Amino acid sequence: MGTTLIDLSQPWNVLTPGWPTYSSPIVQWAKKLSTERVNAQRIETMLHVGTHLDAPMHFVSGGKDVAGLPLERLYGAAVVVDISDVVGDYDIYTPETITSRADVREGDILIIHTGYHRFAFDQGSTADEVRYFCKHPGPNREFAEWCLDMKLRWLGLDCGSADHPMNTVIRRLRPDLARECEDHLGRPLDEIFPERDIQIMHTFLFPYDIVHCENVGGDLDRLLGRRCHVGAFPWRFQGGEAAMCRIVAFIDDFETGGA
Repeated sequence: MGTTLIDLSQPWNVLTPGWPTYSSPIVQWAKKLSTERVNAQRIETMLHVGTHLDAPMHFVSGGKDVAGLPLERLYGAAVVVDISDVVGDYDIYTPETITSRADVREGDILIIHTGYHRFAFDQGSTADEVRYFCKHPGPNREFAEWCLDMKLRWLGLDCGSADHPMNTVIRRLRPDLARECEDHLGRPLDEIFPERDIQIMHTFLFPYDIVHCENVGGDLDRLLGRRCHVGAFPWRFQGGEAAMCRIVAFIDDFETGGA
């Protein structure tokens, strides 16, 4: 009897895009075998690049930094919920969207498969940066309040943000897409996402240490509809408002899955 490890992380390199308005990484060779007889690299990067964890400090003055999140909170029982067949560009998902598909239990890690990881930068012919960052489905206030009621450990999203893209600065940066979204949803965005709810998955949940990992990817498709154990492993970053991390699912041989 053994354990299978499944990587749920995007690759990280100079092509990995930062979240819109965040710069991409710079990787330099500081030393080379040909001259210094050793290879060594230097990187310069924003923290919100590729698969990463947002700490409460990202949005909460005096909130926990990355090092302040105990490993016991970052690892635990998880459910991977596939909603990719019922959501598309700009759609809004609710608690019912999730609970109709899976048995989400109090204290779970919740990983939501919208299907938009197929548009990520590393997906070859299906990569589409605009759809990935600016058009993915997202939640509303009802969903954020449900996450708090469920005392979730953390959430993982296979897209650029845990929030709906039109509930972020993208709404202002891309007024053309904002109009497109309003046409799709049939209501003004100011009604759907009022000022008090801007980036609600961050501003409402982070004070309770319910955080999230964005840009989940890797072999996520292997886990759809399954319960398993999952860990998010950032470095022990004191004073860090976020950190790139490796997300790993642990599947024991006796586990048969089923959400």
